[in-house]
Amino acid sequence: MNGSLALPLPPEPPPGGLRRRVSDLLYTRRGVLLLALLGPPLLWFGVVYLGSLFALLANAFFGLDDFTGQVVREVTLKNFIALAEPANLDSARRTVFMAVAVTLACTALAFPLAYYMARYARGASKAALYIAVMLPLWSSYLVRLYAWKLLLAKEGAISWLAESLHATWLLDALLATPAIGGPSLSFSTIGTFVVFVYMWLPFMVLPIMASIERIPPSLIEASGDLGAPPATTLRRIILPLAMPGVAAGSIFTFSLTLGDYIIPQVIGDSTLYIGQIVYRQQGVAGNLPFAAAFSLVPIVVIGVYLWFAKRQGAFDAL
Repeated sequence: MNGSLALPLPPEPPPGGLRRRVSDLLYTRRGVLLLALLGPPLLWFGVVYLGSLFALLANAFFGLDDFTGQVVREVTLKNFIALAEPANLDSARRTVFMAVAVTLACTALAFPLAYYMARYARGASKAALYIAVMLPLWSSYLVRLYAWKLLLAKEGAISWLAESLHATWLLDALLATPAIGGPSLSFSTIGTFVVFVYMWLPFMVLPIMASIERIPPSLIEASGDLGAPPATTLRRIILPLAMPGVAAGSIFTFSLTLGDYIIPQVIGDSTLYIGQIVYRQQGVAGNLPFAAAFSLVPIVVIGVYLWFAKRQGAFDAL
């Protein structure tokens, strides 16, 4: 030691010092924490989703060489001009009309069920109803679709049931109805409509039920105490407060119907919907620019629909 005082050694850094510093940084600077949490999904959303949309928009302005079938990367508006042809306009109108009809039918079927589940079902019965609503979503989309193909076929279970009940005349009258009929239910517009409603009904039930569950029971009780009949309570209290759930569910049913091309291809007649045209132009004809231009039609329609749904408070019930 030579009589000198020994200098104290510096304290060892506690274990996990780097981890502690990072934790302190994230705690004191909430912006860094928010960026760390939202950065990866926002990057994925920006690159994959928005990038694909911009690529789709860019391809819509290109043309196709009629001789070679290759995409000509020169700006042109002929694809958008072709959208105004009567056949294309007819397909767009048919698709939008089907989407609106499916949405209205799902609302009419889902609201009573959702109201009962939210207000009256308890315990095991509520769990059973939950399972009944969600069970179709646990099986394959194609399995459900082809099961309905067999049910709606001319020799299927529905035709057999109609024959057993001596109601074949009713089924024949339905199939003979212009615009919705056909050779059988599996080759008709009404069959396509039924399958669409079945497929998307759960997406309407759950948002409506969540919206009704948020209605304070005291409001309904107060309405009854003030002498309002049940119909008035439903019209003036329950329906307005449940409308965000209806709008939220309609976003799913409307957009899913608008973009689906598999159901009309398996169940339905020879009439075309937007999804089928896009699939055939891109996958069969190889006309990617026109398919891209036609794909923008449902995007625009859904954008307008989302704006309307937002005004109804749909995103408050999502």
